Amino acid sequence: MSLAALVQLSHWLGDPARNLAIIGEGNTSLRADDETFWVKASGQHLGTIADTGFARARFLPLMELLNGKRAPESQNEAFQECKVDSDSPLKPSIEVTFHAMLLYEFGAQVIAHTHPTAVNQILCSSRAEQFALNRMFPDEVVLCGPQSVFVPYSDPGLPLAFEMRRRAQQYLDVWGEPPKVILLANHGLIVLGQSPTDAMNITAMCVKAAAIFAGACAVGEPVFMTRDDIGHIYRRPDEIYRRKQFM
Repeated sequence: MSLAALVQLSHWLGDPARNLAIIGEGNTSLRADDETFWVKASGQHLGTIADTGFARARFLPLMELLNGKRAPESQNEAFQECKVDSDSPLKPSIEVTFHAMLLYEFGAQVIAHTHPTAVNQILCSSRAEQFALNRMFPDEVVLCGPQSVFVPYSDPGLPLAFEMRRRAQQYLDVWGEPPKVILLANHGLIVLGQSPTDAMNITAMCVKAAAIFAGACAVGEPVFMTRDDIGHIYRRPDEIYRRKQFM
């Protein structure tokens, strides 16, 4: 996968017609190799970003920060040291730590973080965790996984990365595979994709699920699939095959 593919994904996510991110909202990243990744620089607009708007970062300084080998107070120093081009004026997003962690530890190749209105109207409500932990229809299961990781509001930066890591690991322990969707209370949506197309498809399905959930709440109570039905759909050979075609 190339930086050009990340630019294309970012433009798709930042298209005003999709209502996923406006102005400087959201960020994206893409694994470049075993040691580095591309991440949107702070202040860039997803809808108009060029390839020059991404910073190439090293995993090592950021993982040292997350693993306690650097003091939290050295965050800004780690952000500067992680830049492959140390002379570049670009600053990686303040959320670069969770991008590094999800790419390095949870098997993602692409991260898409947005603030969709349809999703955030739920994440800013008392029903946020209910939406995250349940599934309503088969294609939501197929693309978004059997559950989403729910993260209560945390300060962006290291506090958010630490809490996200803890909850993503709990998900991995329960389901035996990394999550596809992480929902941040009062904040937004994170998708872990295997390709830019995969990230786009999961984002689109999560937004659709949010609209269905809000509609179900408006006319009564959502009716959720059972855990047995979710597991059956998610592991059906035909659905596994179909899911691979969407990547």
